[in-house]
Amino acid sequence: MADIFGVVADSTRREILRILLERYNQSSTAGGELSVSDIVDKLGLSQPTVSKHLKVLREAGLVGVREAGQHRYYHLDYAPLEEIEDWLIPFLSVDFDASAEEAAEETEGLKEEQRAFAAAIGKAFADTSFQMAHAVKDAKPRKWRKND
Repeated sequence: MADIFGVVADSTRREILRILLERYNQSSTAGGELSVSDIVDKLGLSQPTVSKHLKVLREAGLVGVREAGQHRYYHLDYAPLEEIEDWLIPFLSVDFDASAEEAAEETEGLKEEQRAFAAAIGKAFADTSFQMAHAVKDAKPRKWRKND
């Protein structure tokens, strides 16, 4: 059996699963079945391409198939999706918004500290600049050459 995560990593296979899920939600009497040709029409891909993806999904147990003559009708099988759900639940239970708010508060505190530090540096620079300007202004010119 293929790794389920590898199977659903392909965007075309995810799209097939989405189409089968929509069908299941729309019509409970048909058992959510769609023919290969219906799936081909919805995806706009070639029939061999869709069939190859359906084979991978079938081997992974994500879809079931019912044969009627030369036609094949596919439906979604939820059981293997529980493995994905079990893996995802810890990630879904984390409150990322709260973590983001805490990070924003820490960043805001850091910004305030940075502003205070920048203001202190700016004040020190201004004081030094003022003192230097007065020192240069008050300085008397010197003769640097002996002959001047």
